[in-house]
Amino acid sequence: MGSAQRKRKALCLPPPSKKTLWLVVVAAFCIIVVPHRAFADDKGNGNLREKSGTMTMDSTVPALTKWPEETLQEAPPQVTEQAQTEEQPAKSPWKYNGFVDLGYLLDFNHPANHLFRKRGTTFKVDELDLNMAGAGIKKEATQDSRWGADFAVQGGKDSLNFGFSATAPNVNDANALRHFGAANASYLAPVGNGLTLRGGLFSSLIGYDSLYTKDNFAYTRPWGADYTPYLMFGVNASYPFTKKITVTGFVINDYFHLAHPNNVPSFGGQMSCSATSQLNLKETVLYGPHQPDSSLEFWRFFSDSIAEWKKERFTTTFEYQIGTEKVNVPGTPRALWMSAQLPFHRVIAGPWSATVRPEFAWDRDGRWTESKQTIKALTTTIEYQLPYWKTNTIARVEYRVDDSRGAGGGFFRGAEISPGVVALAPTQQLVAVGLMVTFDSR
Repeated sequence: MGSAQRKRKALCLPPPSKKTLWLVVVAAFCIIVVPHRAFADDKGNGNLREKSGTMTMDSTVPALTKWPEETLQEAPPQVTEQAQTEEQPAKSPWKYNGFVDLGYLLDFNHPANHLFRKRGTTFKVDELDLNMAGAGIKKEATQDSRWGADFAVQGGKDSLNFGFSATAPNVNDANALRHFGAANASYLAPVGNGLTLRGGLFSSLIGYDSLYTKDNFAYTRPWGADYTPYLMFGVNASYPFTKKITVTGFVINDYFHLAHPNNVPSFGGQMSCSATSQLNLKETVLYGPHQPDSSLEFWRFFSDSIAEWKKERFTTTFEYQIGTEKVNVPGTPRALWMSAQLPFHRVIAGPWSATVRPEFAWDRDGRWTESKQTIKALTTTIEYQLPYWKTNTIARVEYRVDDSRGAGGGFFRGAEISPGVVALAPTQQLVAVGLMVTFDSR
């Protein structure tokens, strides 16, 4: 997915989603500026529930009939205590956050163009960059206040190329829309165990790694992360069938939310399962057209499988992705993409931790990365965290080696061999230094 190529994609279709995208952004902003009391539910709508020895009243059953007769005389003190508690200022359900991410990637190939070839994030090398900065406000949908909202803005190098497609035109105003990290509203419907509905721009249901490196184990992302969506635009519905199994369905505008290959949405589903107290499993599938010809035979199928195991200070995860689609070109060849990663993360002591991440990616037909290649990579990371008040400072030092083999593979190396052309080498070694400072009102 060439960085420059994606940015220069011309619009060949007037995407109908332009107004919809802006409408959701404006709607989410309006929701956020409304006082939080506007999201409070009517108290008579709740079912009978016991919480820390007190009860909320069901609208159809008098509360006193639920108490033993001998406790009736004790009711006034309890009510008085409750009234005193209610007089105290309530804690705001709104949470504010922000972060700054600075990084320097030393490339031993020292390419003249300062580019980590075929990358969507941390793609600049041999220079100090503000890779990402952002701020947001969020309110979770709960049983006590069923409406929620999430709004975030962002900027920096990592916001330049993510969300675009190398094989499809961009949506209108994509250069402005890339600065939104979230713009959605949610509602917790009182159905069974609680059905959560969400619409707008939300975090992707595909992938293990976040767009924001502060939330990941390593500073640079794996190849599979850069070639799957970090954000999604559409609607989703999530329902916990049991304490261990949650199922989510979603409809989105496209594989990449800032791309517009056609007017047909994509559909997907996810099932997450807490198999044990230490093992979590997640399977996500996506099916939809990502070419101008939206005929069913050209629809893309994509699967993301994740198994995460945690025990005390140790976490390891296996993620495997596979995607395939017929391409509408002469001969209608079937394109295939695979990637996998196996990170090992260990908290060493106190604020120190370490991560080792082997990975591979195979773009058999060059459909995802625009080059037919097989990539193997190994990343090792040392991290130090310094929490203070509501902030957390994260420092990482990372060594990474990538090897790309194939007809179009390789990484930039050295000076230009002709105007605008830099030589390629099959291997690249990086040393990355990252500094992140985060703020969270919680």
